[in-house]
Amino acid sequence: MAFIIPVRGIEPVFGRNCFLAPNATVVGEVVMGGECSVWFNAVVRGDVNSITIGDRTNIQDGAVIHCTYQKFKTVIGNHVSIAHNAVVHGCTLEDEVLIGMGAIVMDGATVQKGAIIAAGAIVLQHTVVETGSIWAGNPAKFIKKVSPEQKELFLRTANNYVMYKEWFDSIDN
Repeated sequence: MAFIIPVRGIEPVFGRNCFLAPNATVVGEVVMGGECSVWFNAVVRGDVNSITIGDRTNIQDGAVIHCTYQKFKTVIGNHVSIAHNAVVHGCTLEDEVLIGMGAIVMDGATVQKGAIIAAGAIVLQHTVVETGSIWAGNPAKFIKKVSPEQKELFLRTANNYVMYKEWFDSIDN
């Protein structure tokens, strides 16, 4: 059973048909939309500020979602995929964003709609990643615009995770 932990009297709130892996952790002031998934060893920690997550968003294995006390809440849109071992901290991810494996998005950054952050990239504080762009590297820099094929691929990824979570619906959460 997933670890769902209230902090300061505030309990996480989940939309319809969410999947939480048995060892996922969701703490404090977290509001999650419908058909989301939080996978194995992922942590969503709204203990020091709020975390808001839209519909059909997936937080994959080992990812960490956190925020900064009295400064930066975390806001994540709809159809967002946060890949394995990524860190999303005190920032905004708009709709249809893909955060690659092991990427880090820091406080005050904004990743606009339809953008891709490549695997291993580090998006520094207060960076604005423009709509429909791909950023990579350390520190992350603009590489190119998202092609129609790439957009289709990451939207398919978000939709696939809605399907994957259904394979686990029999797990008692």
